[in-house]
Amino acid sequence: MSARVLVIDDIIQNVKLLEAKLQNEYFDVITALSGKDALKILETDLPDIILLDVMMPEMDGFEVCRRIKSNPRTTHIPVIMVTALDQTSKRVEGLEAGADDFLSKPIKDLPLFARVRSLVRLKMLMDELRMREVTVENLKTIEVVKFPLKFNLAAQSTNILLIESSSSSAQRLSSYMDDFAKVDISDGNITDFNLCRYDLIMISLSLPDIDGLRLCSQIKNCEETRHTPLIVLVDEDENDKMVQAMEIGVMDYLVRPVDKNELIARVKSQIRQKMYAESLRENMKRNMEMAITDSVTGLYNRYFLNNYLKNLLCPTNEDRDSVSIIMMDIDFFKKVNDTYGHMAGDEVLVEFAKRIIRNIRTIDLAVRYGGEEFIIIIPKSDATFVKLVAERIRARIEKIPFKISNHSVPIAITVSIGVSLSADKYMDGTSLMGSADEALYQAKETGRNKVCGL
Repeated sequence: MSARVLVIDDIIQNVKLLEAKLQNEYFDVITALSGKDALKILETDLPDIILLDVMMPEMDGFEVCRRIKSNPRTTHIPVIMVTALDQTSKRVEGLEAGADDFLSKPIKDLPLFARVRSLVRLKMLMDELRMREVTVENLKTIEVVKFPLKFNLAAQSTNILLIESSSSSAQRLSSYMDDFAKVDISDGNITDFNLCRYDLIMISLSLPDIDGLRLCSQIKNCEETRHTPLIVLVDEDENDKMVQAMEIGVMDYLVRPVDKNELIARVKSQIRQKMYAESLRENMKRNMEMAITDSVTGLYNRYFLNNYLKNLLCPTNEDRDSVSIIMMDIDFFKKVNDTYGHMAGDEVLVEFAKRIIRNIRTIDLAVRYGGEEFIIIIPKSDATFVKLVAERIRARIEKIPFKISNHSVPIAITVSIGVSLSADKYMDGTSLMGSADEALYQAKETGRNKVCGL
């Protein structure tokens, strides 16, 4: 996973050390030697993540962080604060200033890379949601509803599930959160809990009879709970488990013995991030329904696609040369309508759309382009990945026949697919769509039920 990292530290040796470590992991690094220099850089250059030293002259890291997080243009950028002070009070102060995480010097490589990759994944999702919001704002046919970016947790009905085998530890940790959340406790058996209702789940990785990492993976792989933030509890010497947890998708961790103030700060930070993401999703849902979604399948429609693709391939998007398109056409769909009727045809379209959604990432965009033609926009991709996705979808469509009402025998459906990848930073949406259309035509002319292109 590549990303742009802004390193801010007044000591040049520290900057060079972090720069070398991150570049060795294929991150693109920009640097600043003071808070003022960093804020000036952020006026024109937005990184994916910021590593910010605390102890700097003129303007310390806490003040820099507060300014970054109070600016609507930069508030979404994750900030990891770095300091030689290994004091809980400083970590809490940093988190309360808006930092997303805190690392102590000397920085260990594994926690550093795990934190950076985890927060970059979160920012990719936020960027995608914000990109879609910008697309909505550019559509003049609807009124955009704005949501607040700050949340008062005391006014929210916040539910947390704590999974911990030690009863005394669970009661103590639960008591830390009594002022702002209702905490349910499980010793590891979660069969009686509805995980969908929780705003955050905290999991001990020292459960005696259950693999805590596997439990985290199961929660993240479930559609209903994939956006629920997870915090894991680890012992001081469990760096490997911590790294594995972050790779799975866990957003944060707490090291035992757990400090009350640090727990509160980290939990509130994760819940605020969740609320922010949910507000963006709700904003899109309210503003796009009816106006820019297809009434049959619920996917985005052609009108939204054109505006979204224009934003995605605009000159200010540095990732515009890694945008792919999958263009699909259901084979002989007219025969379905003629044989079984248009209601049956609509059922096929609805199921087809569901199978697409189940086989793409959250950041990918599925569109019903018209009739039986569908399109998927895949940002941050390469030729190997997009062909893998296209072939997986083709196989899922062919493998399982489509059930329709009032017919006992399911209908066999296949799909022809064309794929294209933006060749350079200057390719526009028309050219990219044209390449995918040519590849789709080739698939249909050479036997259908296949993937062509690239």
